[in-house]
Amino acid sequence: MDIKPRPNHRLYLKILSRMTPEQRLNKVFELNECVRTLFVAGLRKRFPDVSEQELHKILLGRLAKCHNANY
Repeated sequence: MDIKPRPNHRLYLKILSRMTPEQRLNKVFELNECVRTLFVAGLRKRFPDVSEQELHKILLGRLAKCHNANY
């Protein structure tokens, strides 16, 4: 199996290692918000005619499927 080349991976790890735990946690929150925004935008594109309330229900249903049932 070929793995996609990641020429900046070492630089990324170096940058992460220089960050404080607080900075790394803030980066997690930032990335999480970015992913959530993209996810909602994808749902809006897929379901353009639903109301905000219905879109929210769809979002919650999709998020529920993402959680590991073991937790």
